[in-house]
Amino acid sequence: MESRSVADGRYRTLLEVSGAIASQPNLKAILQSLRSLLSSVVSFDSASLCLLSDNWNSVRLIAFDRGPEAHQVEIGTEVPHLGTAVGRAIDEQRPIYVPDLQAELSRIPQLASQAKLRIPHSAYIFPISISGKKLGALTFATAQSEQFSPDDMELMISVSSHVAVALEGALARDAAELYQRQLAHERDRLRLLLEINNQVVTQLGVDELFRSASSSIRKYFANDFTGFWLIDKHSNRLECAVLDFPGGKGFLADIPGREVTDQEVEKMRTRTPEIWSEQDIEKLRPEVLERLKDESIVALAVAPLATPNGPLGLLAMGSKRSNNFGQEDLDILSQISAQISLALDNALAYGRLSATRNRLEDERLYLESEIRAEYNFEDLVGKSAALRKVLDQIEIVAPTGSTVLLHGETGTGKELIARAVHNLSPRRDRTFVRLNCAAIPSGLVESELFGHEKGAFTGALMQKRGRFEIADRGTLFLDEIGDISLELQPKLLRALQEQEFERLGSNKTIHVDVRLIAATHRDLSQMIRNHQFREDLFYRLNVFPIEIPPLRERREDIPLLVHYFVSRLSGRMQKRIKSIPKRAMDALTNAAWPGNVRELENFIERAVILTQGDELNVPLIGLKQSSVRNASPGTFQEAEKQAIIDALKAASGRISGPGAAAERLGLKRTTLQNKMRRLNITKADY
Repeated sequence: MESRSVADGRYRTLLEVSGAIASQPNLKAILQSLRSLLSSVVSFDSASLCLLSDNWNSVRLIAFDRGPEAHQVEIGTEVPHLGTAVGRAIDEQRPIYVPDLQAELSRIPQLASQAKLRIPHSAYIFPISISGKKLGALTFATAQSEQFSPDDMELMISVSSHVAVALEGALARDAAELYQRQLAHERDRLRLLLEINNQVVTQLGVDELFRSASSSIRKYFANDFTGFWLIDKHSNRLECAVLDFPGGKGFLADIPGREVTDQEVEKMRTRTPEIWSEQDIEKLRPEVLERLKDESIVALAVAPLATPNGPLGLLAMGSKRSNNFGQEDLDILSQISAQISLALDNALAYGRLSATRNRLEDERLYLESEIRAEYNFEDLVGKSAALRKVLDQIEIVAPTGSTVLLHGETGTGKELIARAVHNLSPRRDRTFVRLNCAAIPSGLVESELFGHEKGAFTGALMQKRGRFEIADRGTLFLDEIGDISLELQPKLLRALQEQEFERLGSNKTIHVDVRLIAATHRDLSQMIRNHQFREDLFYRLNVFPIEIPPLRERREDIPLLVHYFVSRLSGRMQKRIKSIPKRAMDALTNAAWPGNVRELENFIERAVILTQGDELNVPLIGLKQSSVRNASPGTFQEAEKQAIIDALKAASGRISGPGAAAERLGLKRTTLQNKMRRLNITKADY
């Protein structure tokens, strides 16, 4: 009766084991239930389950449960299949008894360090297989020296069969879950690629392209920031184009650009993405490393942006979690960078075309305004030695790219000389851009020179390109350079030295290639002594000075100029003037002409208007009055100052309004005020 009772107990235990195996969620829970259920029938201290590798080269521990006295083996430990008791049990498909477990563990290098049993243990190893398929082995270890009885062995073999069914089910579930994860990963990967593809094909602007792509990237990788750095072709520097860091503190926003080395360019050409660990980040330059640490960034994924035409820049993703990026991400990162690179190449090409179109449009509008403008004269006329000396200097300096400073009285033809320098230079096919610094209110000169962004100041309703941008690869002529304010002079100096500047309201540096020709009638050396002009700017302008002689120093050119102006103006007014009286020509040649060629042209225009026949009617009385009135001052500057004072006195000191000084002189209020400041005219003078 006792043996029947024991047998019933074993069967009942086996049924309980079967039910427990079926109800447990994982293999570790199964082993825990085995130890508690079998302890009343079979005594053991630990149970472990090993899985045979697909190539049968090794077995790996996948579940382990033990008592306090049992040995400890780490989950995931892998040992060779051949030459071990576990391997023999699997190969022979029969239970193997190990009388000295510590000796067995000591023979296996992977387990030698873990074989530290305080008391001797023996073990039974049962093979796990189903339908002839070898899966692994189930091991029971005990501190007791006696072996299992035949009934115990029969029970444990049955238990092993149940565990085999559970193991096969677990492996099937793991395979199904792995397949589902792979499918989900592939779905997410394809969705990301499709999203980025849809975004990049619809974005023509670089900023819009980067921001739309970074949004999709962040959803897939769960990274903290995405940044795009582009290589500036002019400076060969790597500059940040867009940084998408929603949770950032702003430390990464001002990382300074750096020059790209040849080695880095070659590395970018390979288009191979990389995962950077915390140790890799430590090797970055200090200013970058410090900012990354301030933002708690400990992992980076970097992918070059390149096309067959060459490298464009870098895509970088950062994370505050050290294990956020894995090697499995490199493939998708490579595909993303390839997509973005192609779209970026198109966007940059579109940007270049847009910039070229805008530049050509600006140049067209500028040249149309130039054509509509009335120039003082259209060609150099004369054969005097003084003019010949100037022409020789033009021929010498024109082929170079050097800055030219033209000095001469008002009306001597400084702009004409500047155009001659441009037309004889290698830049003749590009735009000649001019700006009269005295004709524009001082507060607007900076905007005219460097341009402004929309909303940069009140009234800035749209973006505007400045004269420096329009003159890129051409020539910029700044007339009356002495009238530029002291506040603007350092910015002009930087633009000339570095060939770069920023528009008003923008922090983006614009690089240009501009040749400067400056002109003035003022004494810049005296202005430097009066602290009205920067000495360093003067030296930058005074590379090749040309002194333009006044008309009184080239009187032999006056008859030629008179005939030239008469021919041009009579044709425009549809008059047939055939001769000029000798007495009139002598008077014209001997006149003072403080206004130089400009005054001569205006006087000849008046004479052509008055002429009714075929002989030029020269108003000699007006010429004499002009000469007498203008002969008394020692210089034209003094004459100009006296004329303004006389107008102010006649207008009772009023500058603007009907009958005021500005109207009497035919000047704008702002122009008159600028002249008054330049000539140091105070209320005490009028």
